[in-house]
Amino acid sequence: MSIRPTEIRLHQQTRILELSFEDGAHFELPCEYLRVFSPSAEVRGHGPGQETLQVGKEDVAIDDIVPVGHYAVKLVFSDGHDSGLYSWNVLYELGRDYAANWQDYLARLAAAGHARRAG
Repeated sequence: MSIRPTEIRLHQQTRILELSFEDGAHFELPCEYLRVFSPSAEVRGHGPGQETLQVGKEDVAIDDIVPVGHYAVKLVFSDGHDSGLYSWNVLYELGRDYAANWQDYLARLAAAGHARRAG
């Protein structure tokens, strides 16, 4: 069973997507984070080990949030990426696992020889 958001609010100036869920969970997720963890095949590939490391997304913003039925949204990013569907479960998991995911992303960037510049 999917847990549903009770509120989705985009803060354009700070590039933060604020999410509140039925169980009381509340997350503030940077657009960069949502972009580099897109559920799209372009980012995640079609199977384990096919992921593509996203670099240079520090300044990316969300230009539009398009509802998809009663189960997801499509986020349209300022770099043109718009192919991932963010189900309520995916958004919840990204919020819940933000700290670990972000540290893993920074480690993968470093291992690939990329330095993330401050956005």
